[in-house]
Amino acid sequence: MTKSEENYIKAIYHLGGHRSQLITTNAIAEEMDTKPSSVTDMAKKLADKGLVDYIKYRGISLTEKGTKTALSIIRKHRLWEVFLVKKLDFSWDEVHEVAEQLEHIKSEKLIDKIDELLDFPKFDPHGDPIPSKEGEFFERDKQLLSEVSKGQRGICVGVKDTSSAFLKFLDKNKIALGNHIEILEKEDFDNSLFVKIETKEMHISNMIASNLYIKINT
Repeated sequence: MTKSEENYIKAIYHLGGHRSQLITTNAIAEEMDTKPSSVTDMAKKLADKGLVDYIKYRGISLTEKGTKTALSIIRKHRLWEVFLVKKLDFSWDEVHEVAEQLEHIKSEKLIDKIDELLDFPKFDPHGDPIPSKEGEFFERDKQLLSEVSKGQRGICVGVKDTSSAFLKFLDKNKIALGNHIEILEKEDFDNSLFVKIETKEMHISNMIASNLYIKINT
C-alpha cells in the first residue's frame, strides 16, 4: 500500500469507527482536505484491493481486511507516540506529526519490538487506546468533563482535542492525564466549571471541559 492509501484507510476508520458504517465521499474529502472526485478515485483503488466496499452515490465502508489494516496503522502511530514521549523525551504536543511519518514504516518486527520495549502499553500519551497486534483494544469507561455533574470526582484519562495549542494550554495550566478532578460548581449560564484539580482550584470554560475525558470514581 502507498502512504496515501494508508492515510485514506485510517481516515475512513476514524470517521466510521469499528462499526464499518458507510461514510460519504464528501465527509472523507473534508477529513482529507481534498476533492470528492479524488476520494471516488481512491475508493475504486481500495475496493480493487479488497479494503473497502464502495457503493456509488451512497458511500464507502471498510471491509474486514480494511479494518484490520486501519488498526495496524493506528497501532503503529500510537506506539510511536509512546516511544517518543517515554524514550526520547518528546512532549505530548510534539509527537503527533512525527508519528504521522513513522506510522508508514512497514517492518512489523520493528513495531513488535517497540511494543515489547514499552511493556505493551494500553494507551498513548493522549489517552487513546492502542490496538494489540490482533486488533483488540481496551475501551476505558470515560465521559467528557462537560457532562459531569457538580460534586462528582474522577481522574483525567484523555483528551478529545489533540492539537498542539490545546495540549500546550493544558501544560501551561498544569492539567495532565492522571490528575484527580472534582466538580465544585457548574454555571447554568455558560456551563463553565469551577473545579479542583489535585490541590488547585480553578475556573475552566465549557470548551475546555468538552475536550477533557474523565473516569468517574465509583
